[in-house]
Amino acid sequence: MSDIKLFRYSNSSASELAGKSAPIEKTLQKLIESQMDTFLGVRFLASEYKTGAKHRGRIDSLGLDENGCPVIIEYKRHSNENVINQGLFYLDWLLDHKADFRLLVMDKLGKEEADKIEWSGTRLLCIAADFTRYDEHAVAQINRNIELIRYKLFGDDLLLLELVNGISAASIQTVYESDVPSSDKLTKAPAASTLAMKTHADQIATASPELLALFEQTRSFVLAQGDDIIEKPLKLYLAFRRLKNFICMSLISKHDPHIFMTLKLDPTTVELEQGFSRDVTNIGHWGTGDLEVWLRKLSDLEKAKALIERAYQEN
Repeated sequence: MSDIKLFRYSNSSASELAGKSAPIEKTLQKLIESQMDTFLGVRFLASEYKTGAKHRGRIDSLGLDENGCPVIIEYKRHSNENVINQGLFYLDWLLDHKADFRLLVMDKLGKEEADKIEWSGTRLLCIAADFTRYDEHAVAQINRNIELIRYKLFGDDLLLLELVNGISAASIQTVYESDVPSSDKLTKAPAASTLAMKTHADQIATASPELLALFEQTRSFVLAQGDDIIEKPLKLYLAFRRLKNFICMSLISKHDPHIFMTLKLDPTTVELEQGFSRDVTNIGHWGTGDLEVWLRKLSDLEKAKALIERAYQEN
């Protein structure tokens, strides 16, 4: 149960702001939908989306996140409402009706965005005033992309969003085996494909042991920043997020092998270094974030640690 308190203070006094839930569920929904990209890193697509005569449902909100993954959002005012089961019903419906969702994305965001949908990362966000320990346990057992987000309103213009269930490194064993030595964790990826554009898994499969070891050390350091981090393997990179991405990471295995990261930091606040970091604000790149960092050896990771910590703390 949440016990977050918010105070207004001055030099001589302090007073607690009383938190509250939305008077009606629709109030919360309209608030989130009005600034969905800012709050959640999700582009708004539709409200009260009908699932058709057979399923007879209405998805509260539909969106597309910054990694191109479909997002279902369900809202509940109180913790005793079964938002998780309802959301699971819609999650299964969406994965069974990909063509409908693709047409929606094409209509709202264009064909280019529709062609880049990452179905493997389809997410369900449940936003409620609170959750029970049974909710958290159920989500941990279900093994689906479900995030519980607790909200609280303070006064007329303050909204608190708190990610309840982060996924730790140990829980992502489908991509990284947890029972092998650290330096070997990334060698079990699928064999390289024959596609012209190498995927993240392709790069892992053809990388040297030294580069894999550096990748694992970097990944472990990112995940060690907090237990609220969700790691999501995608086609071209790994995304690390809290409510929103703060770092995306992959590697180049051939021709100047290196790890590259894009961090959500303002490049103008960083002293850029040739061959190590650059501003990609106006340059096309994979992942989200405007600061790109390259790692070729352990000393590069040591230099990057302060930037990784900043990206986590500032997002």
